[in-house]
Amino acid sequence: MKSLSGAMRKTIETYGLIAEGDRVAVGLSGGKDSMALLRLLKRYQSFSPFKFHLEALTVDMGFNNFDLEAAKAFCLELDVPYTIIKTDIAKVVFEIRYEKNPCALCANMRRGALAQAMIERNLNVLALGHHADDALSTLFLNMLYSGKMNTLEYKSYLSRTNIHVIRPFLDASEAQIVGTIHSENIPVLKSPCPMDKHTKREEVADMLKALYKEVPNSRKNLLTAMRNENQCNLFVTKALSK
Repeated sequence: MKSLSGAMRKTIETYGLIAEGDRVAVGLSGGKDSMALLRLLKRYQSFSPFKFHLEALTVDMGFNNFDLEAAKAFCLELDVPYTIIKTDIAKVVFEIRYEKNPCALCANMRRGALAQAMIERNLNVLALGHHADDALSTLFLNMLYSGKMNTLEYKSYLSRTNIHVIRPFLDASEAQIVGTIHSENIPVLKSPCPMDKHTKREEVADMLKALYKEVPNSRKNLLTAMRNENQCNLFVTKALSK
């Protein structure tokens, strides 16, 4: 717990993720990452060098088997205001659109629902539970399927909604989060999505885990390379000026 908490605090203060007077919403999916993030941000709020407001938002995508009682009880225990955003995203994605890539459409619609709820509640910072292993998976997903070298950012700005998106766990590992879930007895909700555990992201994550076993220190070196912008030398073709 101390290790994950320390990593989160250092990331927040190094990259200025939260400022005095911010109104922060945790995007609470119910998974281990967002539930751990809410617990640690609530604790951090008590000794933070700046005052900030904290809430939790969950997008209910309309699956019949999505039980949010444990999330409600968790927020009540933490004394964190909790809003459930009712949507028909599941119906649109799986019954109306029949998307070949349902995850992309679902993600866009969830972001839109979160942004609208934040505007209505006067919240200006959205905190997400992505960690370092998510960043590596995202990097390889983009390279393999999009031909781009992009990954997750510590902090980004959505100009159309005037919302900042922050990722306080981006210097922490998935293993640290799993350890915190167990040591703190934090509840975790089962995802109702039929695509859960059957996505390209899961495939890439499994590929990387196999690589880590095969090549010693590969995870550490990949993280170092991803953060080392001064040593990034890529093959780039430029038109020669005459």
